[in-house]
Amino acid sequence: MMAVILTLVALAAATLSGMTGLGGGTVLIAALYAAGLAPAVAVPLHAGVQLVSNGTRTLAYLTHVDWRGLALFLVGAAPAPFLVAPLVVRADADLLRLVMAGFVVLATMPGLIHRARLGGAAGLVAAGAISGGAGMVVGATGLLIAPFFLREDWSKETVIASMAVCQTLVHLLKIAAFAWQGFGLLGELDLLVPMSVAVIAGTLLGRRMVGLFDERLFRIVFRIVLLSLAARLAYDGVTGLLGVGG
Repeated sequence: MMAVILTLVALAAATLSGMTGLGGGTVLIAALYAAGLAPAVAVPLHAGVQLVSNGTRTLAYLTHVDWRGLALFLVGAAPAPFLVAPLVVRADADLLRLVMAGFVVLATMPGLIHRARLGGAAGLVAAGAISGGAGMVVGATGLLIAPFFLREDWSKETVIASMAVCQTLVHLLKIAAFAWQGFGLLGELDLLVPMSVAVIAGTLLGRRMVGLFDERLFRIVFRIVLLSLAARLAYDGVTGLLGVGG
């Protein structure tokens, strides 16, 4: 039953990303945590599913990638997952649910995130460190790093392409880092395969649905969904830490 529910969530999350370009990964990782999966299972599973999504987008926009920007991003991103992976594997799952709840709330405040923007090479290196490090805990960092890619010298296509290839490589790094700690994806194929298929279908569906909904209403509903997931994560985390059950 959980596989069916998570596959439907993956479909809905990918549809969201197909319509808005962002947000689907945050919904998906929050749902994986809320389903009770351990961080060392939830994050690499999320990485595998999002690898399919971002990889597809990378191929579609490959000619627009800013390769120098990718190199700067990898300076920060490449070592971070391997430094953080041992901490995540040993961390208290309930404490990480509280961290995830806080991140989801932050994701509903795009203005606050945008004010943290850094420009130039330093911004891309910082984005890599955030994506590779924080991504090992919260999984989805697209909403956090997007402001670093909104550069005046990049076209919309370059922004989409460069973010897609950067996130694709970070997901590969996260999978490798968890495999290094003994947590591979082969044991989760019953979830990975149907969720990956759902992501492809959701991306195509989302592109067809662009413009069908009022943007203001859509943003309100999106925030309500995220805050509901955050409340569930916070409740599970607190009750788990206090030992009073979920």
